[in-house]
Amino acid sequence: MNKLAIFTILLVSFATLNSQNVDSLRIVNARWQIDSLDGMTLKRMHFNRNNCLNSNQFVAVLEIPPMSPRRLAFTYEKQRTPTTVQARKHNAFAAINGSFFDMQEHNPICYLRIDGKELGINTPQLSDSIHRKYYQYGSLKLTDGRPTIFVPDSGRMAERNIDGTDIMTAGPLLIHKGKLLPMRDDKTFVTYRHNRTAIGIRADGTVLLVVVDGRTSQSEGMSLQDLSRLLYYLGCNDALNMDGGGSTTMYVKNLPNGGLVNHPSDNGKYDYAGERTVSNCIIVK
Repeated sequence: MNKLAIFTILLVSFATLNSQNVDSLRIVNARWQIDSLDGMTLKRMHFNRNNCLNSNQFVAVLEIPPMSPRRLAFTYEKQRTPTTVQARKHNAFAAINGSFFDMQEHNPICYLRIDGKELGINTPQLSDSIHRKYYQYGSLKLTDGRPTIFVPDSGRMAERNIDGTDIMTAGPLLIHKGKLLPMRDDKTFVTYRHNRTAIGIRADGTVLLVVVDGRTSQSEGMSLQDLSRLLYYLGCNDALNMDGGGSTTMYVKNLPNGGLVNHPSDNGKYDYAGERTVSNCIIVK
């Protein structure tokens, strides 16, 4: 390889690293709208093209400190139901939509166990019924309402061998043990900008529930690479991608707009009228 080629590679690498550092500073030091909510913190920010990932973005983050008495739980409805409705049904303080589901059959298509009862399994691929799909390679386990994120075995039914009353599988895993994980580059699910929902955990046990709006000019959404970096910049040691797109929803009790924090996009508009019905949720009790 000649010197010019080496210099070009180094220059591109430096430019990429420098761009990421700039985004990191802009995200961390942004003038977030911050609300203290019974010991938790809700942060909201509408970034523009000049201060986040060269795109318009609306991001909301609910931080639950490790000493908070609040606990997480999973909900499930046989007939798809809006996140806000599921949250109110369980008298939740807050909620985000959960894992992936079949739009026609309403059932979860990733493993789901609530109170010890298996409610969903990892649906197989047409060509491979043994291994799991790309969005089934991360799991969230609740122990007395405290979450841990782990990597399940590649076997499609491996969660059945995991102890615990509450397990929800989704994916892909974005960050594990402080390291950003590589993302595939052959799937638009990964590389295109979409609405995103994620859960992250910092090393000190702080839990972050995160939503990113998408599919509108006001908020374009993020690729999974962008989402990974966002959670990394926010200090997550582990992070898991949940169902996104039109499902992406965050609810906080007693806030305006029926508790909707973000702008669900199922109606194609940047407003509060586009909430999708979903199969399952993560709630804060």
